[in-house]
Parts: sequence; C-alpha cells; structure tokens
Amino acid sequence: MTRPTSAADWWRRPGLDFRHGELHLGRQSLARLAEELGTPLYAYHGARIRANLRRLRAALRGAARASRIFYAMKSNRYPPLLSALAASGGCGVDVCSPDELALARRAGFPERDISYTGTSFSERDAQSLARHPRVHLNCDSLSSLRRIARLSPGREVGLRINPGLGIGYRRNAQLRYAGARATKFGLYREQFGEALALARESGLKIVGLHVHSGCGFLTPQLGTLDRIFSAVRPFLRAVADLRYLNLGGGLGIPLAAGDRPLDLDAWSRLIRRHFGRDTFEIWVEPGDYLVKDAGVLLLQVTQVEIKQRTRFVGLDGGFNLHPEPAFYDLPLEPVPCRPRAGAGQTVTIAGNINEALDLWAESIALPPLEEGDFLALLNAGGYGASMSSNHCMRGKFVQRLLP
Repeated sequence: MTRPTSAADWWRRPGLDFRHGELHLGRQSLARLAEELGTPLYAYHGARIRANLRRLRAALRGAARASRIFYAMKSNRYPPLLSALAASGGCGVDVCSPDELALARRAGFPERDISYTGTSFSERDAQSLARHPRVHLNCDSLSSLRRIARLSPGREVGLRINPGLGIGYRRNAQLRYAGARATKFGLYREQFGEALALARESGLKIVGLHVHSGCGFLTPQLGTLDRIFSAVRPFLRAVADLRYLNLGGGLGIPLAAGDRPLDLDAWSRLIRRHFGRDTFEIWVEPGDYLVKDAGVLLLQVTQVEIKQRTRFVGLDGGFNLHPEPAFYDLPLEPVPCRPRAGAGQTVTIAGNINEALDLWAESIALPPLEEGDFLALLNAGGYGASMSSNHCMRGKFVQRLLP
C-alpha cells in the first residue's frame, strides 16, 4: 500500500485510508473527486459524523440520568449536513444568531431541538427570538435579560455563567472563553445574584445554566475541566428546580503528532462524579468533535519552486478558506491524494492569498510533489467553510457530503 512518507499513523481513522495508491474518504477516491468537481473542495464523510455522534451519546449515557446533544452549527453549517443530522433524530442543534436559527428551521430542526446561545444581543436579535418561544434560550448578560424580559415576558430561559477558568487545545489561550482575564462570555459570580433578581422581577423563569469555557481540550486538560465543574457548583446552589445544565462543547480531536484521542470514558466519569446525583439533564454542544475529523479540504498544487533554499509548494486556495491555521495556530495535516514514489522532500505549503501569513504548513516532509497534484488538508470539517471569506475575491469553493 502506498502512502505519504511523512504521514504517521496518528491521523488514521475509520474511513480515511490509502487504497490502490490513492487516498480515500469512505469509498471515494479524493483525487478523482477533485478531478470531477474541481478545487477548492470540501468533502465531508457522513459515516464518520454518525459514528462520532454515536460514540458521544454512549459516553453520555453513563454520565447522567438524562442527557441531550445539540450540534454547534457555527462549526459547519453546510445545509445537507444539517439536514442529515436533523433527519437522524440523534441530536438537536445549537445556534448563535437569528440567521443560524432560521437555517436550523429550514434544515428540519423543530424549535424544541434548538438551543440559542448568543452574545451581545441586539434589539433585532431579541425581536427574532420573541417569534420562537419554544427555542431554548441562554442569556449571557444583564442586558440580554432585560431585552428578553421586555419582548418575551414570562419566557423560560437559561443563564450562561462564567466560572473564571478557561480550557482549550494544549496551551492555546486564544481558544479559552474564560480565565484570569475578563472575557465577554457569561455572568460572573458577582453578577449572578443581580441576574436572578432581574429575572424574578421581570417574570422570566430560569430553567437552565450554561457553561462553555473553551475549545479543543484533550485528555491532558481534563484536570482543568474538573476545576471548572467544581466552580459551577456555587451557581447551581443559587437556583432551584433547574431543568438542565448545559456543559457547552469544546471536546477536541487529535490535530498533530503526539496528540491522542480524548478519553471519553474519563470525561464521562468526570461529569458523573460532579453531577450524576443531580436531577437536572446534562446537555452538551459539540461542534468540532462531530465534524472536524470527518472533513478534508482538497486543493491543487499550482507551483513548486525553491526560493533561498526553501521549497515552496503553492496551492489554489489560501487561509481565507480555512482561517484556523493562521488565526489560531491549529494545524491541518497535508497529505498527497496520489503520493509519488521517491525520497521525501522538506517543503513549505503556501496559499494563493497576498498575505504573508498565508502558509498552510512550514518545513514539513512530504513525498515529491508536482504541479497538478492534489493535496488533502485533514481535519478540515469544522470552522473552515463556516469561517471562510472572499478575501482577494478567492472565496469560491465546492462542498460535498459523502455517504
């Protein structure tokens, strides 16, 4: 079996492998798909998404008396993907804007299966939410509570809280939604009493709490998650008759050599130890965990050229298509779709945007590459297409959901 000399087995997973000298996602040759549809091209493996969802549901069954999963749409809002999740009945969806809410409804999610967790609510946001009274709404500020109370008196709401502790992939501070430095997300302990009084005085009923402290955590970060869960307990004691505690998302996947899959059993045990005796439901909002490792971004090699001893491999797509490597230093592993024979070469992979930061990877070893070859950037299923822009008017791409 032929495979890239630089591709260690750490990135392997069900559905992604080399057969007959070509990289396959499920039954589909990615080189042939790129030839058929053109590049840039996002391809998503539906079977992998379903498997990720099943695995997460199984872990939650052992963690709480009752639980629900709400897929975080901001990770990937490709309509066929959303419709498939809605039709499966295996999860709801979490949205963070009125337009995302409208898209969720078009995809087939009923209001009861939609959680809305936004920030910096505008008057227009509150007016939109007033037209969807059965959506599960989480407010993260006193201001949003006042707007909702005025436009939706008597509504049931959740409160997003800030435990003052953050968590994220490795030591990446950009992925922490809470911590020693004040963030815009959620209500702090010193505000919480005022929020409860405001809700009581305005007729709102608090039925849930929501806490999301960061993105991409793996097993080594579970100690921090343990402390975050402990910090939630004082908030819980202040509210009677909670219906749910939403633990947010943030579950990570391996992105680089040395990463290992999140120990879901350890994560489940942590939830059970902190909240297993409580009567409220446990809700979670995974985005990346469901879709990130199910997606690849296919790009074509446009040039191979040595400049001052650096071999640059240019591609027909840049960081505007998938901003995470440039914005958050989160890697996308490049793998040739049809690896060529020969000694590996150290290369720097560059995009086609006129910005210095438009580099997909630097000083990595790959098999020989030539113009016209296709590269697959792995782990591209989350926060790629959904965050893309038309910078330099190079924002066009194709998407496909594979079986």
